[in-house]
Amino acid sequence: MPTEEIRVRGTVQGVGFRPTVYRLAKACGLRGDVCNDGQGVLIRVSGSEEAITEFVARLQIELPPLARINQLTRTIYEGEFKFDNFVISTSISNAIHTEITPDAATCPQCQKEIFDPFSRFYRYPFTNCTHCGPRLSIIRAIPYDRCNTSMSAFAVCSECGQEYHDVENRRFHAQPVACHVCGPTAWLERADGKSVTASMFSMLDDVDAVCSLLQKGEIVAIKGLGGIHLACDATQETVVQKLRQRKKRYHKPFALMARDIEIIEQYCIVNAKEKELLTSSATPIVLLQASDKKQLASSVALGQSSLGFILPYTPLHHLILRRMNRPIVLTSGNLADEPQCIDNDEARKKLGTIADYFLFHNREIINRVDDSVVRVLGDKVQTIRRARGYAPESISLPPGFHKVPQILAMGSELKNTFCLLREGKAILSQHLGDLENAAAFNTYHETLNLYLNLFEHKPEIIAIDKHPEYLSSKLGKEIADTNQIKVYPVQHHHAHIAACMAENEIPLDSPPVLGIALDGLGYGNDGKLWGGEFLLADYRKFKRLATFKPVAMIGGEQAIYQPWRNTYAQLLAANLWDDCEQKYTDLEIFNFLKNKPLKLLNQLIEKGINSPPASSVGRLFDAVASAISIYREECSYEGQAAITMEAIVDVSSLNNDKETLIYPFKFSFSDSIYCIDPRSMWQALLNDLQQQIPQPVIAAKFHKGLANAIVEMVKHLSQENLINQVALTGGVFQNCILLDQVSKRLQTLGIKVLTHSLVPANDGGLSLGQAVIAAAQLIHEC
Repeated sequence: MPTEEIRVRGTVQGVGFRPTVYRLAKACGLRGDVCNDGQGVLIRVSGSEEAITEFVARLQIELPPLARINQLTRTIYEGEFKFDNFVISTSISNAIHTEITPDAATCPQCQKEIFDPFSRFYRYPFTNCTHCGPRLSIIRAIPYDRCNTSMSAFAVCSECGQEYHDVENRRFHAQPVACHVCGPTAWLERADGKSVTASMFSMLDDVDAVCSLLQKGEIVAIKGLGGIHLACDATQETVVQKLRQRKKRYHKPFALMARDIEIIEQYCIVNAKEKELLTSSATPIVLLQASDKKQLASSVALGQSSLGFILPYTPLHHLILRRMNRPIVLTSGNLADEPQCIDNDEARKKLGTIADYFLFHNREIINRVDDSVVRVLGDKVQTIRRARGYAPESISLPPGFHKVPQILAMGSELKNTFCLLREGKAILSQHLGDLENAAAFNTYHETLNLYLNLFEHKPEIIAIDKHPEYLSSKLGKEIADTNQIKVYPVQHHHAHIAACMAENEIPLDSPPVLGIALDGLGYGNDGKLWGGEFLLADYRKFKRLATFKPVAMIGGEQAIYQPWRNTYAQLLAANLWDDCEQKYTDLEIFNFLKNKPLKLLNQLIEKGINSPPASSVGRLFDAVASAISIYREECSYEGQAAITMEAIVDVSSLNNDKETLIYPFKFSFSDSIYCIDPRSMWQALLNDLQQQIPQPVIAAKFHKGLANAIVEMVKHLSQENLINQVALTGGVFQNCILLDQVSKRLQTLGIKVLTHSLVPANDGGLSLGQAVIAAAQLIHEC
């Protein structure tokens, strides 16, 4: 009788995989066992060859919902085999090569139970099973057993224990299994410290009372799965304004949660792909086109044409929203620029002046995980922020990378993620925020240590951004020095392009692509600030072929948050300021700028004081937005002006092919590089302002003109360098209009277009690019 050892790697722990193996093995009449270990799942079976083959085939078809097999190998088992039945054996601790499952939204069966008065899970806010519930947010170590999670603080009661050990039950070996008797509990507190009970609101319990508080116009801090959120009624302008004032978040759009799709459809247009995302086990925030049917409080998403909606993804959220017939704001519970709070005491201290009430629970959050954010363009998903529901699911690397050693990539300064590379896979961390803030940097450091321990990852090389002042780069060097391993600095935009190539499965030794990386800023190979780059690139090297005309960032970082500085710098660089003083003296932008300290600003530029030239397309967007009166004076977050300008674009002008509705850009060539010069665009824009052309039309003409310039440059470079594959990357390509315009025109020319989907086009995807570039270099050296 044949006896085999079957090794399964992938997302196979904590997802009900072993019960499925058990059920199928019994159905196929096999003897043997199955267990978790550091590499995934190990199966030993004995039976007829036909039965084993059937078992393996069915295993790959009848996977549990959250499971994913990356690799399955079969070998003859020659060890001692004592099984006369099929059993599930104890986990084996050995080298860690398995994966950690992302947190998963509450499955339909658990949803049904929490609303069933005859279920023992009725109204229990921490109900879960092997198909859903917490994973990454509660794990301390692998294997994913209860003792290695924050659920170890709760002893399982007899009924939960019975289900946990019943292989036919959906909660068989569901590590976070819990109920009213033995599991975590939730309770309500007033922020002012006074006592509160659900009976004060004549409600079922503290969780249900939250709904009444929200309806009354209160702000409630809710401890959820991977962090604490602040919530309020999204239809009440007064409370939304109050939340903005208290949180000091004056402009950035708030995310929204609604009980079901039907409520979302009262406010947004939702297509089939978007519904699929909203109801997926990842349950991300989905950016949706707002409709005119019903209005929310106007301050929910100031100046935006889209709204970010999410559906309830834990029993706690389902129970809170059960009676809520309108959306709520659900935004991160944090102080400005700090990471989301995850601890009760920390929340009382930091959010006590923001929230009126707290809904806490006593299940510790080990790993902070923000909500993911996605949008749909055409039929393709764009990931804006990769976190809960997606991280840390591994990304398979393209052919050629399967034997790379362990590599750690440290990511960027803003929108940071880090990346662990090993065995042909990239494990990208969840979004960790902007490292400029000390608390965010500490969280980054802690999360990095947690990942290195969880995966027993011992990097042989560390990839960092070339920017010498990035905190992630400095930390990478420190780790490398301590462990005496090599550091590999990677140019920022090369990393963006490599990330795009990797997620599009471009093989290691492929010919170069033309990468177009448009973003805010990156440290260039020449020590200058880049941000609008055309690079002929493969994984190992790149050649800079073209860029945008560098323009001074007057005041350095101040230019990011005060868009008018970029407008003035652009007009100076285009030699149009004299024209403004002669021909455009009636323009609002001219009169605004002339009241600024121009002599001082001119001196800063002339003497090169804190005004570095940058080829940043992000700043070009800011400059145009400011010129047409969009967030001219100040922005509260990077890209705010550009995002708002995208939102107001006039669709009829956008779809009109008239040459007069496209702003012109010119090209030049010097120092062995092509340059896109926006001077003619500015000349036309000033004329339009003088003609009082509406903002939406100007915004459309700018988008089309920029797209046209990019495509014309690609046409020229692709002919000169014999390439027909282009990668579009960088934060500016999160602008759907620009991405759509450029992609369609290039495809019409027969050029293959690579874009992002799995990882963000912004700096959130940078660490993946750093990792594969370092890997390619290492392979080349070997």
